Amino acid sequence: MLSLSAHKFHGPKGVGALLIRQGIRFDNLIDGGAQEKNRRAGTENVAGAVGMATALQICCSRMEQRNQRLTAMRNRLIDGLLTAIPRSRLNGDRNQRLPGNLNISFEGIEGESLLLLLDMNGICASSGSACTSGSLDPSHVLMALGLKHEVAHGSLRLTLSEDITDEDIDYILDTIPGIVFRLREMSPLWEEIVKQETV
Repeated sequence: MLSLSAHKFHGPKGVGALLIRQGIRFDNLIDGGAQEKNRRAGTENVAGAVGMATALQICCSRMEQRNQRLTAMRNRLIDGLLTAIPRSRLNGDRNQRLPGNLNISFEGIEGESLLLLLDMNGICASSGSACTSGSLDPSHVLMALGLKHEVAHGSLRLTLSEDITDEDIDYILDTIPGIVFRLREMSPLWEEIVKQETV
């Protein structure tokens, strides 16, 4: 099976597709709807489906160029943040990841405070997946990668879209280090890290 959400490739929100390999059997969540082979009741969102199909065609037609551009921007962002901010680390493999995705942890800070200050500076970011956005716990994926609880708590996830510009990357690189340093100045956890280093 493969599920697709149209908004992930600049299609309309609220529409998606589910591809099911022939021969896969599953139970219905909602019965009815002859137009859906009795698998689901309700009126089909034809306009949404057409919009999704068009967005997918556009996305696929320029995927290679888009991915090269996003990969270069992502790598510039990774290099810039890791160079500017001591005790930061890239989570996951540098190359085996989506072109526009990066997740970095900064020791000695809380991810929620970081997100609040980024938002105040016009930078949209996340500390984890949308699926766990209501949770204050650190990402179970980062914990499975072996990060300590307090390091995983200071993680930042940025996703770049094809609309991002070099000027946007410059702004992010100019803004995030200052915010991290400001938060570290207020952090008892960072004080403890610094003390341990000087002992």
